[in-house]
Amino acid sequence: MNAIVALCHFCELHGPRTLFCTEVLHSPLPQGASSGDISGQNEQAEEEEGGIQMSSRIRSHSPAEGASADSSSPGPKKSDMCEASGCRSLAGGHPGYVSHDKETSIKYVSHQHPNHPQLFSIVRQACVRSLSCEVCPGREGPIFFGDEQHGFVFSHTFFIKDSLARGFQRWYSIITIMMDRIYLINSWPFLLGKIRGIIDELQGKALKVFEAEQYGCPQRAQRMNTAFTPFLHQRNGNAARSLTSLTNDENLWACLHTSFAWLLKACGSRLTEKLLEGAPTEDTLVQMEKLADLKEESEGWDGSEEEEKPSSQPDVVEGQELSKCSPETSLMPDCNSWNVAHRRLSVFRSLRHMRQVLGASAFRMLAWHVLMGNQVIWKARDMDLVQSAFDVLRTMLPVGCVRIIPYSDQYEEAYRCNFLGLSPHVQIPSHILSSEFAVLVEVRSATRSSLYPALFDDEQSLNKYEFVVTSGSPVAADRVGPTILNKIEAALTNQNLSVDVVDQCLVCLKEEWMNKVKVLFKFTKVDSRPKEDTQKLLSILGAAEEDNVKLLKFWMTGLSKTYKSHLMSTVRSPTSSESRN
Repeated sequence: MNAIVALCHFCELHGPRTLFCTEVLHSPLPQGASSGDISGQNEQAEEEEGGIQMSSRIRSHSPAEGASADSSSPGPKKSDMCEASGCRSLAGGHPGYVSHDKETSIKYVSHQHPNHPQLFSIVRQACVRSLSCEVCPGREGPIFFGDEQHGFVFSHTFFIKDSLARGFQRWYSIITIMMDRIYLINSWPFLLGKIRGIIDELQGKALKVFEAEQYGCPQRAQRMNTAFTPFLHQRNGNAARSLTSLTNDENLWACLHTSFAWLLKACGSRLTEKLLEGAPTEDTLVQMEKLADLKEESEGWDGSEEEEKPSSQPDVVEGQELSKCSPETSLMPDCNSWNVAHRRLSVFRSLRHMRQVLGASAFRMLAWHVLMGNQVIWKARDMDLVQSAFDVLRTMLPVGCVRIIPYSDQYEEAYRCNFLGLSPHVQIPSHILSSEFAVLVEVRSATRSSLYPALFDDEQSLNKYEFVVTSGSPVAADRVGPTILNKIEAALTNQNLSVDVVDQCLVCLKEEWMNKVKVLFKFTKVDSRPKEDTQKLLSILGAAEEDNVKLLKFWMTGLSKTYKSHLMSTVRSPTSSESRN
C-alpha cells in the first residue's frame, strides 16, 4: 500500500512532533548501501510476519532513499528539539530500520522523519492537524480528514500514562497518510482494529510503569505538598520523557517498525479489484428475448420440418446475420467460381478499415444514415463483401435496431429491413433513389485509372473495387451531425487506439445513448409529459439538436420488451392499488 504510517507526540514545549514513521520504497536501494552503509551494530534480528522478512538491520540514510545530501534536507531544527528524548525516537547517529519483502521486492523503511522534502511536509502537516484541530470528542479515538493536495489521513489519538506529566498522561497519535481517499476509507475497519491493538499494547506497558512509579513515589501527594511555582517555570522544568522510558521497552522502535511494516503490507494485499457483472445491457436483453422466441418457435414445430419460404421472400434477420447462396437464383454469382481463399480477403475488417477504403466524406454520409435508421442498400456481386459491410456497420447500432436482409434478388421495403444487400442487376424504385431516407452503396469494378495503392494489407483485395455512395439527402461536410457520430469519428481517426479499444468505445457510447433513450421513453411514452418539458429534458441530456432527437427516436425502437413492460407495470401498479383501496 502506497502510504505512510507515523507515530506523533504532542510536546508541551514545541507542540505536535513526529516521532517515528514507516514508508514504502519501490525503488531498489543503492549499491553502496548494501554493505558499506550497514553499521556493525550487534542487533541482527530477523522474523517473519505476514510474509515480510523483517530484517531490523540498521542502515544509514543515503540520498537514494529520497534525502538530499545538502543542508536543506528536511527535519526539525536542532533548537526545536527537546533536551530530553521526548521529541526523539532514534538517536542522532541511528540510521533507521529496513524490512525487505522478498515476494514483491518492496522495502519498508522506518526513521523519525521522511527524507523526501515533500513527504516531510505532508507528514508534518498531518501530525499537526491530528494533535490540534482534527480530533474526535474526548480527544481519544479515530478520525478521518485530508484533501487532494496534502493527502488523506486516518488518525487515531490516544493517551499514555506518565507519572511526571501534567494530568499524568501524554498525548499521542498514530496516523496513516495516503493519496487514495476511497481506498483509505474502505480500509477504515481494518486499520482501526490493527492500530487499536498497537495502542492497547503501548498503553498496557505504560500503565505497568506508571503503577510501579506511583507505588514507589506517589506524585499526586508530592505535588500537593510542593510550593506553588509559576506555570512557565514548571513547564520548562518538566520536559517529556521518551516513549521507551514510559513503556520500559528498549526494543520499542524495532517492534513498531515491524508492526507498521506489516500493517502496510497487509492493508495493501487485503483489497483486490474484481470485475462485477452489472445489470444486463439492452443488447443483452434483446438477444435473450430473441433466443427465447426461437426456442418457443422450435418447440411449436413438434419435430416437423420447417416449410421452405418462396424465393421472393428473403429472410429478415433482426440482430443477427443470415446469408443465402441459392443455386436456383440466376442473379447470384456462382459460388464455386470464386476462389474461397481470395474471397475471404475481400471483406471489411472494421469501421476504421471501411473509413479508409470509402474515404472520410463518404463514410460520414453512410454512418449518418445508419445512425438515423435510414435504409442502407449495398449492390454488389460479392456477397461476402456485402455481409462483412453489414457486420461492421451494425456495430454502431443497438441490437434491437438492426434488421438485415443480407442478399436478395428484389428490392425490399424499408419497414422490413434497414440493411439490404442486392445483386447489381436488381432495379431500385426511383423514389427510393431520390429519397432522403435511404443511402445506396454501389460496388463496381474499378477501372485502371481509379485503382489506388494499398496502404494496408487489408486493402489489397479491395482496391479492385470502386465504391460509390449516393443519397437523396447527402450529408453536408459542415453539418454538425449527431454527437455520437462525431465521437465515433474521433475514435476512428485516433491512431493511438487499437481496433479492440475502438470496439469498446463503441460499446460504451451505445450504452450511454441507450440510457438517454430510456429516460426519454419514460418521460414521453409513460409519463406523457408536455412538449415543453420534453424539450427541457433534451437540453439536460445534451441531445436538443435535430439529429440527436431523430437518433433517440429511432433508437427507442430498439428497447427490449422486458424494459418496456417493466416501466408500464411500475406505472400501473400505484393506480391499481388505489382502486383496490
